[in-house]
Amino acid sequence: MQTIKERELLKKGTQCLDSGDLKTAERVYSELLTVLPQSIDAYFNLANIFHRRGEIGKAIKAFTKVLALEPSHTDAAISLSVLYNDIGKYEEAQKVFEVANERVRANEGDAPMSDNHINKKFSIKHFELAEMYMVYNRYDDALFEYNKAMALDTDNLVARVKVAKVYAKKGFLAKALSELRTLKNEHPSYMPARISLGVLHYGNGNIIEAQTEWKKVLSKDPGNQEAKMYINLSETATETSLS
Repeated sequence: MQTIKERELLKKGTQCLDSGDLKTAERVYSELLTVLPQSIDAYFNLANIFHRRGEIGKAIKAFTKVLALEPSHTDAAISLSVLYNDIGKYEEAQKVFEVANERVRANEGDAPMSDNHINKKFSIKHFELAEMYMVYNRYDDALFEYNKAMALDTDNLVARVKVAKVYAKKGFLAKALSELRTLKNEHPSYMPARISLGVLHYGNGNIIEAQTEWKKVLSKDPGNQEAKMYINLSETATETSLS
């Protein structure tokens, strides 16, 4: 049973991690391990911190420790498999996955982990890696990872919007517009595609096209604050330029 101090450290570490304060989160989780050396949560969260910072060796070591403490920890197994795969250690990646799959089958009867379930988890990891690359303006790497995320989870529409944004960052405006138009046509009720399409039009000086997209969003979702903000912004900018 966890002590009050252990629970407080775990809570504080999680809050820091969620807010993006990786340095403090690492310190807190490390402190937690001094009072609770077998804390699976501390090792797992430290592994994710190392992964996000690109410290692959440390991340692998921490995920491996998690699996040593809890062999059936599916998320750690998948994360470790992703890391091995990303650095070209495909045999190790496959072994980790197979061992995890066998343990799940042993615990849940003969039902293996569903491919869809696993693919979604892999998709999340690739998406997180892409986001990290974007922070450092490594657009080609980010594009590669977003596409991996999309291939593994076709329902990950956010990744498709992100791909368009990467193309825009790289100066491929036509490609970015094409991606968003396709997404809009395939998923008419997905408002972020229309909003992002409007932003691209606006940034390219096509005010009417931009407002058309945002007004369409409001016709479907009258309370959409983002669309309202962009429309007000565009109208204010137009009035200012004409005065």
